[in-house]
Amino acid sequence: MDKSMGEFIAERRKEKGLTQRELAQMLNITDKAVSKWERNLACPDINTIPKLAEILSVSVEELLNANPAEKPKNQEVEKVIDTVLKAVP
Repeated sequence: MDKSMGEFIAERRKEKGLTQRELAQMLNITDKAVSKWERNLACPDINTIPKLAEILSVSVEELLNANPAEKPKNQEVEKVIDTVLKAVP
């Protein structure tokens, strides 16, 4: 199931332990604006998106797609490590 941008912002904000007010202060906007984003009544201004992504520790693309980049599975990581170690003399 796909998340909306608002749900994604709310989820990431909470993971960071930030209140709507704290996030708003970091972006120099009102907490009402953050509330509107999270309820999908509005979207962040284009000029706010890069800073918002930075604060939420996601890329702009992840924020706009409301989807964090997938992390490699342990097996895939192990394969890469094995390949690298075999290549190193």
